[in-house]
Amino acid sequence: MTAELILIAGPYRSGTQGDETLIAQNLQRLEAAALQVYQRGHVPVIGEWLALPLAKAAGSKTLGDEISESMLYPVAHRLIAQCDAILRIEGDSRGADKDIEIAEQRGLKIYRAIEQIAPV
Repeated sequence: MTAELILIAGPYRSGTQGDETLIAQNLQRLEAAALQVYQRGHVPVIGEWLALPLAKAAGSKTLGDEISESMLYPVAHRLIAQCDAILRIEGDSRGADKDIEIAEQRGLKIYRAIEQIAPV
């Protein structure tokens, strides 16, 4: 088996009511899952790792402003087109659910637990 590029999908802003501490905790959960994917020999990626710096470069001043909103989901959707699979971590998230829907349409593998991902 060769290494896969795996998008980590899960809550980022969902359930936070904009609380920056809760958003940071969600990102930590995404990044903890990314580390586990990496330790299995794959290449993990999180959409926010790409979207947030792009939004800032485009002039975004705060998460949720018009510029960041124009970047977050579209960047993830472009990224999905480059991925081999998605790992959906637990937690309610319309954005992550949409990522899964797009991935299924593209025929990508969908993992729902780290144990489903074979080590390389």
